[in-house]
Amino acid sequence: DLTEDIYQSYSEDSRKYRRTVFTHEDWVKHRSSNRFFRRLVTFGDSGIYKSLFKEVLATTSIAAFIVAWNMLFGEYQDFQSVSHNGPFHDSVIPILALPLAPFTLASPALGLLLVFRTNTSYKRWDEARKNWGMNINHTRDLVRLGTAYYDRAAVSPERAEEDLRRLALNTWAFVRCMKRHLSPVWEDEEDFQKELKEKLPLEQAEKIIAAAHRPNRALQDLSTSIENLPMHFMRRNEIHAAATIFEDNLGSSERLLSSPIPVFYSRHTARFLSFWLLLLPLGLWGPLGDSWNHVNLIPTMSLLSIFLFGIEELATQLEEPFTILPMQGFCDKIYNWCMEIVSFKPGDNGMPVYYYDNYNIDALNGSTGGG
Repeated sequence: DLTEDIYQSYSEDSRKYRRTVFTHEDWVKHRSSNRFFRRLVTFGDSGIYKSLFKEVLATTSIAAFIVAWNMLFGEYQDFQSVSHNGPFHDSVIPILALPLAPFTLASPALGLLLVFRTNTSYKRWDEARKNWGMNINHTRDLVRLGTAYYDRAAVSPERAEEDLRRLALNTWAFVRCMKRHLSPVWEDEEDFQKELKEKLPLEQAEKIIAAAHRPNRALQDLSTSIENLPMHFMRRNEIHAAATIFEDNLGSSERLLSSPIPVFYSRHTARFLSFWLLLLPLGLWGPLGDSWNHVNLIPTMSLLSIFLFGIEELATQLEEPFTILPMQGFCDKIYNWCMEIVSFKPGDNGMPVYYYDNYNIDALNGSTGGG
């Protein structure tokens, strides 16, 4: 069962631990002078390496098999490093070995494939992160404009508080719907419904949950709340322009989610790398001949497999960026910031507040008019 495999996959399960948000303390630790030692000590804890167990086991097993085969059909050394013919030395079956030259010739092409795949995957992650950065910036901008432009003289204080709170909640609701839209059902659906019903009016929450495209419904609710704000239509249009950017970020993110790096490219890279590493023990048989019974071939292949398969695994993990981005953390911050912004009231910090019509200079300067 595919779903069961996903649940049981260590590689999938570990993605939620990669949703890192750095603080100043994290940066200090990240660039500390003992970072190399710390990375070596925690080598066995790496989620990337743990997820490559089957691949590394395959290449290491082939290396061990070649060592055993060639000891049987070629020569071997005893514990005193004295060489002897193997039990089947005189048979027509040869030892298993290849010249290293084909691997040397193929390695630049393999390197180019891996570099392109890794760079492209990183660009996808970077674009997704920038989309959420734009969400963070423009949610604050939208709510700030709504709070600053709101004509408090036209309505009661209670109505103003209700309108601005609704604006902040609907702004949060869009990004929360976007997060759910870009997350797996089994990971986020239950929490999504619970959050919406806790923060939004029940009827509105149920309408969003029932919608075929939830971010679109949330964006429509946001547009309605903007239209309800008492202010000049030009100011309202400016706030709508800030909301339009959310649609662009959503479309860009949907493109990343639905369109991977062309799968034929990824498959060819994986096949190239697999055959190259699976056959490499044959090419390294001669160059590693100075070790006892060529035994250095086994750990050498283990390390090469970990690092080269690890590069491909990094690219694969980055290719779909949303489940390794801390989107829930982004949504929580957006909620807190938006709710704080709408709590600000003109003049509540002692700053003077001037209300005037049509940029009337006399009114701005405090003049009472006259000739």
